[in-house]
Amino acid sequence: MFSDFLSTFLLKKQAFRGRNILFRKLRTYFITGLVVILPAILTYVILRFLIIKTVELVLDPISDILIRTVSPYLPDIYFPFAVHTVKVLIFLAIILAIILIGLAARVFFIRRTFSAIENLFLKVPMISKIYISIKQLSSAFLGQGMIFEKVALLEYPRRGIYSIGFVTTEAKQELQKKTKFKMISIFLPTTPNPTSGVFLLVPEKDIIYLDMSVEEALKLVISGGKVSPIYREIKDENESERK
Repeated sequence: MFSDFLSTFLLKKQAFRGRNILFRKLRTYFITGLVVILPAILTYVILRFLIIKTVELVLDPISDILIRTVSPYLPDIYFPFAVHTVKVLIFLAIILAIILIGLAARVFFIRRTFSAIENLFLKVPMISKIYISIKQLSSAFLGQGMIFEKVALLEYPRRGIYSIGFVTTEAKQELQKKTKFKMISIFLPTTPNPTSGVFLLVPEKDIIYLDMSVEEALKLVISGGKVSPIYREIKDENESERK
């Protein structure tokens, strides 16, 4: 009697444990699925929001003005086609205008005008911080005005603890002449905002240069180490030839 009770109890316990394992696996699969699809969904939502707002705030007002101007001269059958055509032309005109502004910014005299406007932003207390942060982030991610040459690994803030840093240049003039070793200028960013950080002068012998790109290192810093670049070890050419 007792043996039957014990065997029944063990079977129920095993079945309960099996259900728990199944539940944990399903939960793991669900979380993994969210991690996979969530970035795509958020990207779609953000892009859709930006496109809708651009259409509402820019394309629609301008197209309405143009359509009201040319509608008396258009037959009714061409009116729907004209609305879409005008919006496409306005969008292409905006893209062309952005390209022309970028081209004009490279001209010396016009660049001075942009610099003067930029100085006005920098003089406003709250706006200056926002403007500087956005400019530094856009320069880092879009590749314009990139000041970082390489990615380096160094022991900081103490021996045995490593930090990611960006090589800006070799130390020059007085900074180099008054030190015993070849010094390298390193910018050590903070997480998750890489626009702030610490400037360090580090002997080159204490630096480990990494193969990852600056963009990959920035993603690593911003994500707090969550997004790690794929490492493909570069093998010696002589060794590959022998093989």
